[in-house]
Formats: sequence, structure tokens, C-alpha cells
Amino acid sequence: MSRPFVALVLSAVAFPLAAADPEIVVPATTRGDAMIAQYFRQETAALTDDCLAEVQTLADWEARRGEYRRQLFEMLGLDPLPEKTPLEPVVTGVVEHPEFTVEKLHFQSRPGLYVTGNLYVPRNLTGKAPTILYVCGHGRVKKGDVSYGNKTAYQHHGAWFARNGYVCLAIDTLQLGEIEGIHHGTYNHNMWWWNSRGYTSAGCEAWNCIRALDYLETRPEVDPTRIGVTGRSGGGAYSWWIAALDDRIRVAVPVAGITSLHNHVVDGTVEGHCDCMFMVNTYRWDFPLVAALVAPRPLLISNTDKDSIFPLEGVVDVHAKTRRIYRLYNASDKLGLQITEGPHKDTQVLHIHAFQWFNRFLKGDETPIGTVAEKLFEVEQLRVFDELPADQRNTTIQETFTQTAESDLPQSASDWETMTAAWKKQLAEKTFRGWPAQGESQARLAVRPAFDVERDGLRFAAWDFDAQSPIRLRLYTVHRAGMKPAELDLVVLSALDARGWSEFLANMQVGFADELKDETLPAADPDGFAEIRKLCESFKWGLAYVAPRGIGPTAWNQTERKQIQHRRRFQLLGQTLDGMRVWDIRQAAAALREAGFAETDLWLQGERDMAVNVLYAALVTPNVKRVDLWRLPTNHMRGPDYLNVLRVWDIPQAIAAVATNSQVRIYQSDEAGWEYPQKVADRLAWESKQLQIRVVPGEKSP
Repeated sequence: MSRPFVALVLSAVAFPLAAADPEIVVPATTRGDAMIAQYFRQETAALTDDCLAEVQTLADWEARRGEYRRQLFEMLGLDPLPEKTPLEPVVTGVVEHPEFTVEKLHFQSRPGLYVTGNLYVPRNLTGKAPTILYVCGHGRVKKGDVSYGNKTAYQHHGAWFARNGYVCLAIDTLQLGEIEGIHHGTYNHNMWWWNSRGYTSAGCEAWNCIRALDYLETRPEVDPTRIGVTGRSGGGAYSWWIAALDDRIRVAVPVAGITSLHNHVVDGTVEGHCDCMFMVNTYRWDFPLVAALVAPRPLLISNTDKDSIFPLEGVVDVHAKTRRIYRLYNASDKLGLQITEGPHKDTQVLHIHAFQWFNRFLKGDETPIGTVAEKLFEVEQLRVFDELPADQRNTTIQETFTQTAESDLPQSASDWETMTAAWKKQLAEKTFRGWPAQGESQARLAVRPAFDVERDGLRFAAWDFDAQSPIRLRLYTVHRAGMKPAELDLVVLSALDARGWSEFLANMQVGFADELKDETLPAADPDGFAEIRKLCESFKWGLAYVAPRGIGPTAWNQTERKQIQHRRRFQLLGQTLDGMRVWDIRQAAAALREAGFAETDLWLQGERDMAVNVLYAALVTPNVKRVDLWRLPTNHMRGPDYLNVLRVWDIPQAIAAVATNSQVRIYQSDEAGWEYPQKVADRLAWESKQLQIRVVPGEKSP
């Protein structure tokens, strides 16, 4: 059995033997469920209380509004704003109706990013007409291998608007359009690197809406001073994005597209939504702040009372907080709340109120609605492409939509100091903004001894500490019996992943089963325990272990669905699970010092993805002597996801930054992947001990 958590401290003597992976223990009970539920409640409540709290006057709002909008652009991956390249619009056909025509068209919001749509134009227009951008919800229309786009599912809206004097452009979404892209990156495609790139499919939809407005402004039939937006479900969300971002939207009716952060995180409605419903919540918003950016333009918030994924309570909460901003403008008459009876469904009653709202504010017409919205065409009639374009990028746009950072090499030590300081500042603002305030959290570690025993020549102890309320973790230490921590030459803190936790239990239960009786124990490993005892007998070294949140004692529901959806809850709080595990490791190091190891040289170590978390913990933990990293991924596309980290740097740059002050050892099957830190070391003439890549025979590549 491979035992890097013992053997790495002996790495100057010998490499560990490569062998079968240890059994991974799944806790019999999920003690972490209550803890993580309380955590989500507390974090959500803090963001909810903070939302718009600093806005008391119109001057407060006006002073902040521009920055809020900039933040939203950034959180949608649109800062810097992409270049507005030529739209290259093409009309591929026209469908005739006695009252209007439907142009089947496409344009490119970016080269190769095609937007397919239907433009409904009333007959016999005598001037420029009020215009609606209709953004579609998740209505799949597909026959065999042919997708006709969700614009065909929502064609009755376009037809109603055209029959009542409006131009209406109904556009397909990325996932359910004629070219089928991806909305569900984190939901069911395991593309957690979306977080690292700062990408969300919501940003792609927002950009397509911006370019749709650019296209509408080129049309002679469109009055650019009278453009509205509406859509339901996913289309409701996209209505929010474009209305909040772009003042060319003069009137908005988002239908079933928004609710509170509490509904999503605490009540669990996030589990019913794909990624297109959410921005990358870097600045830790609650959703009323999105709605407030529409003020003081006419806005009707529309929903049903039995909508399971946009619950009534959350919709009402968004309205109440948005109303306060409208009142600051003396524009309460321009904010409406429409709640009708029904489930999450495109009902006729919802249509009528939306149509009335647009008539009132775009046409000055408050006469009763006399026609209903009807589907008038076969879906085949509305198809834009006979053959999909070979140069389309819709299916891969998530790989290029947001810009990632490129790192130059430093020219001098002072240049490197400036570069690393700038990177750390960006990480604090863009990646780890969801961490607690460090000074406050340090004061609340609340380190308490759990046990301290001597047996078989070893001293085995444990301390409980608050990594972050209510995340209480346990730190274990083991060293030679009869010694105090201050007498040790060094202590190695290992951050354990699930496999490492199982290995730790297998080893330590051999001598300390009573102390570990509350854990679900794997098969004992006497050889592993013997190695630990031999190490402690031979060297004045201590070993320390911590399992960050969600692992070992704090593991929560192990079903795949719950694991995924909890990770998505972290996203909505402006965090990631692994990003918070970095914090846990940092706090474990602080707890270790409070437990008597303050003057002992500190080493950190980890394996696989946890090695990356250890690396970042070393970046923010003072006085780390050495960092040992086993089998770590070479980039964040494969490694742990942290918000926006690839817009700052990648793992090789982090290696170089840590190696500036701490010795770094990397263990893998070859030397590939670390050219950047090696070049930095050469350019700055570091001593060889600062950075070493050690090739381990038989190791698997990361």
C-alpha cells in the first residue's frame, strides 16, 4: 500500500512504494449533513442581510449603480466586454401569414457563435414599431436528430406581438437552439472548470441578447426607443440579465425567472436549475440586486403561486427589496408584481398581464386584450438552417468565451515581487472573496483538546477547532512519546482527501482504536502503523492530520446528486468547496500552532487535488518551511475549481509564488508540467532546494 503521508517526510532517504490504493471509507452516518445545512443557512442569511443594506438614499444608489452593473458584467464573463464583431446576419427564408411575416434568420454574436431566430413583422407598418426581444425558456423541440430550437416552442408569443403591432425577435438559446450547445456544465457534465474560468452559460445568453439588440437597431421597422424584453423560466432569467445590463431595454417583463438566494441555497431550488440561471457570484450578491438595476424603467415581475423552482416567498422578497429602489426614484407606478394561480407553466393568464404591461408602457394603450396567443405554424416552417454551419462554435464556446490570464516571466526579483503581489490581490478580490475576515476568524478558532494519550511509544492527540462557524474540524497529531511539541524539529501537516482519510484511519486504529471508535473504520494496516512508529522513533518529527470540510468526520450525503448540488450551493455563495477547503487547511495550521507547535518548523503536504488546496493554503499561511505535493494536477482545467482563478493565473504560477518563500517538492512520474516555475527559479537564481521535481518510479501521471 502506498503511504505518502508517512513516506514523504522520509523522501530525502527513500521514495514510498507504489501499490494498490487504500479502501475508501464511506461514513456510516452523515454527521456532516446538519453542519453543512447550518453553514448554508448562516452564509445565505449574511448575504441576504447585506443585499442593498448600504443604500438608504437615491444618492447612495446612484453612486453605486455603475459599479454594480460593472460587477454584473464581470460575473457574467463580460468584463472586459468582447469585441462587437460584424453580426453577419442572414435571412434564410420567410413564412407568410395574413397579418404578419416571419423571417427565419441567424447572426453571429461572435465569430462562429450563431444565434438562430424568428423575426415577426406586422404587415402594413406605417412607421417604426415598438419591438420585443423574446428570449425563450427550456422548451426542447426536436424530431430525430434535428433540433428546431425553443423559438418554435414559444412561437405563440411572437405571433401575438406581431398581430398587435409589435416587431418581435424570438431567439434560440445556446443549449436548445438549432445548434445544441451546453447549459449544464456543472449540473451534469462535471465541468467544474467553468468556475475556474469564470464562465457561466448565463453570460453567453446575456451576450447573445446584447447582440440581438444590436441587430434590431439595424432594422428599419424597429423603434430603438421602444424596445422591451420578456421570456419565461430560462427566458425569464435572460430577461433579467439583459434588462439589468442594457438601458436600451425600456420595459421588462421577466416571467418565472428569479427568486431569492434563500430559496436556491437553503430551500434547494438550485437543484432544479441549470447553470444559465446564475452568474458567477464573485461579489456575493442576492438576487434583488439584479432586479434593482432595472430601476426606474417599467418592470413587471411575473410568476405563479405554485411554482416549485421559483417559489412565491422568494419572488415576493425580490419584489419587496426592489420596490425600495423604485420608491427612491418616486417610480413605484413603474414596478409591478403579478402573481397568478398555477404551477411552473406558460399559462394564458400570465400572457395577458405581460401584454397589458407592454401596451401601457410602449404604446400608451390600456384597452383590454382582445386576442390570445396561439401557435400558428408547424415547427418545420420556422427552422432556420437546412444544414448546420461547419464553423459553428456553439458546442465548444464554454472553452473560449471568457479570457484567461497569460503570465510573463519576471525580469528581476523586484519585478517578481510586484507580479506576485498583484496576483495575490486579485485572488483575494476575485477568487477567495468568500473567505471569512482573517483576523476575526483567527480570534474564533476556539481550539479545544479532544484527547491526548501515550501508547506504543507514541503520543497521539486531537484538537477540535472552528475553521469557520459552524464548520468544526478535528486536528490530529502524533509524535514520539515523552516529548513536548516544542521539542520537535518539525511538524508535517497533511490535508487528507477521502482516500487519505481512510489510510489515516487504517494506520492509526492499530494502536489507538479506542480514540477513533466514533469513526467508520476500514481494515487495519499494521504495516502503516509500524512505519509511523518507526519514523517517530528515528526522528524528532511530528505528524499532523486534518480532513477539511466534507471529508471524514464532516462528510455529508454521499449520493452523487447531493454532492453536485452542494458544490453548486457553494457557487451561489461566491465560493467553491475546494476554495473553502483551502481556508480549512490554513485554519488547521493556525490551530496547530495554538496546540503547542508555534515554534516548530511547519511543513504542509497533500495528494492529488488536495495537493493543490495545500499549495494555495501555503500561499496564505505564514512561515511554512516546506510544501510536499504528490500527484497534483498541472492545471485548473483538471484540478480543483476556484472562482475565476484562471483569469488570474494557473497552478504553475502558484507553484512559483509559493516557492519564493517555502521549499517546494513535487512528486510525480516525470518532470513535465512545471516549466514556468523552473524558468522563474533559473531567472531569479534561486537555490536548488527551493523547487525540486522528484520523479518517483511507478507513479501515475497527474
